[in-house]
Amino acid sequence: MRIRAVLFNGVVEVKLMIRHVMETGLRKDEQGVRIPAHYIETLVVRCKDKIVLDAHLGMAVSQNPYIAFTFRDAAKGDRIEASWRDNLGDTRVDESVIS
Repeated sequence: MRIRAVLFNGVVEVKLMIRHVMETGLRKDEQGVRIPAHYIETLVVRCKDKIVLDAHLGMAVSQNPYIAFTFRDAAKGDRIEASWRDNLGDTRVDESVIS
């Protein structure tokens, strides 16, 4: 996962690029066998142990989703932590620093 967080005029802009297949479970392979669903269900972003984004995603989100949002009450040097969990139980946590 790539995280970029920039502070400008008191507002932090966060951009996330999440590498994930985001398979719907509706497609079929070359042999006509259905490809099992595999997609991110929850995404949580924290700054200073406070949740700044709590998203519930699903199978309609594209592969390698890009998510951007803003929030206030942070300073340069604060840490951003992003974590996700998918429908198969896989998880990932990444961190970045606000610049």
